[in-house]
Amino acid sequence: MGDPTVDGMYEDGTGLLTIGALARLTGVPVKTIRNWSDQGLLPPAARTPAGYRLYGPGAPARLEIVRSLRDLGIGLAAIRSVVDRERTVAETATQWADALDAQIRTLQLQRAVLRSVAARGSAAEELPHMTELARLSAQERRRIITDLVEDALDGVHAPAYRSGLLAATPDLPDDPTPEQIGAWIELAALVRAPELRAALRRLAEYSARTAPVAGEESALRETDPAAPEQAAVRVTGPAGREQAAAGVAELMRVRGEEAVAAGIAPDSPAAEPVLAELIAAWIPTQTGTPDPPSEDGPAARARLLEQLECAAEPAVERYWQLLCTVTGRPAPPRWDLAGTWTAAALRAHPRPFELDRSAFDATDPDRVLYAYEQVTGDVMGLVAAVRPEDLALPTPCAGWTVRQLLDHMVWENLMAASIAEGAPRTDHTADHLGDDHLAAFAASARAARAAFTGSGMLHRTYGPYEAPGAMIVQQVVVELLAHGWDLARATGAPTARAPEVAEETLAAARRIYGAAPRTAGSSFAPERPAPAGAGAADRLAAFLGRDPA
Repeated sequence: MGDPTVDGMYEDGTGLLTIGALARLTGVPVKTIRNWSDQGLLPPAARTPAGYRLYGPGAPARLEIVRSLRDLGIGLAAIRSVVDRERTVAETATQWADALDAQIRTLQLQRAVLRSVAARGSAAEELPHMTELARLSAQERRRIITDLVEDALDGVHAPAYRSGLLAATPDLPDDPTPEQIGAWIELAALVRAPELRAALRRLAEYSARTAPVAGEESALRETDPAAPEQAAVRVTGPAGREQAAAGVAELMRVRGEEAVAAGIAPDSPAAEPVLAELIAAWIPTQTGTPDPPSEDGPAARARLLEQLECAAEPAVERYWQLLCTVTGRPAPPRWDLAGTWTAAALRAHPRPFELDRSAFDATDPDRVLYAYEQVTGDVMGLVAAVRPEDLALPTPCAGWTVRQLLDHMVWENLMAASIAEGAPRTDHTADHLGDDHLAAFAASARAARAAFTGSGMLHRTYGPYEAPGAMIVQQVVVELLAHGWDLARATGAPTARAPEVAEETLAAARRIYGAAPRTAGSSFAPERPAPAGAGAADRLAAFLGRDPA
């Protein structure tokens, strides 16, 4: 039997509320009110003769405060100090907000680890180590990097390089993303790799060797430890020259990528103007180093090549990329594409280009056009015979598949046509083949022939060396006949191609490319011997580095 009440008030006229009346009034369950009362958060004002709790007029308001604080996650002891006026609400809120911040950071870290585990497909055995790495403090993470630098550079006097490495610390944000956690875990594994330590030591030793000569007021400095390509541009002097070196590094990256996009072979004459521009911009950054170059020449080119080769450390580049990801900094631009091209161009052109104009001779425009028509007609038959299933076959050319080879042949036609029209293409890496390889090749050959005749290209000169347009077309003829040989070899067709013009095309190739270097990154491998009695197309393939046997 319940307590006798009148409109929720106990009937003795004191205005006290029973626990049931208080529950109905506030919506808080009786069980919860009883528990909070037992905890001292809502002490009863009196009891009935039967021992039931009675609550005073202020109980509903106090109960709302308690409920609100509990909904915010504040503990019972802290709530008691608030309702008993031992602490203010503001003081308690500050304390619990700080505690929640810590809890949130922990949960965010746990979430990021779990997302990283899911993305990486990590094994169960990796979980403890990943969790331990993620929980490291900022000081502990810095200690890992410090140990790496001190170990890798032990005994090497390269203070600027050392300080640059130590300044870049792997500070995770309070709310790391799964990518940042994954990058930190990968970075922590990378710093234990012997190849990274060896690479850092090589760079430090190079930095020590190229430090300013005694008596120079300036000091050798790294321009930006997060930009590995700038290791190729050693800079001395004040901030102005430091900025100049950063500008040269960016110029090298941009010009190298532009050259690759335009299809400029590093061993071709077209690479020389690019190199000349880069070296002219780079030489001023060498002031203050031992025996600085003063002009473009073999010594300057050898030094820049040494710097590029020294900077070409994949492990170090990955190290900086991961550090940037961990800290949320923008990743440095990739340097590998431009660096590889520039280094190959320097190997192919160890000294400034001296033009041999004899290669421009003997280019009869009418005969060149006839050769182009004969070769494209011959190659067209090969292209028409290529079946869809043949597109994935390997070819003798640079590890390309038949599809990649056909795409390059289409590009050769389109590029030559664009030169004739005065607007050289730069979409070398795009797909030029589409879904119909025969239609793409036929259209490109028609476009090229129309451009050759319609623009007057066969009777004009092009570029800084005033190369005859007829010779540019002749180069296309050589390319298409050589790649036609590649296509025939890949598909099992006869390799004796375009017999009417093959001999003169071989002679043109020897005249144009006879002095071309056969270095790493060159367009052609070293010349191969041709079998006795081999036809002109087979001998052309051998001259350009294929094996016709």
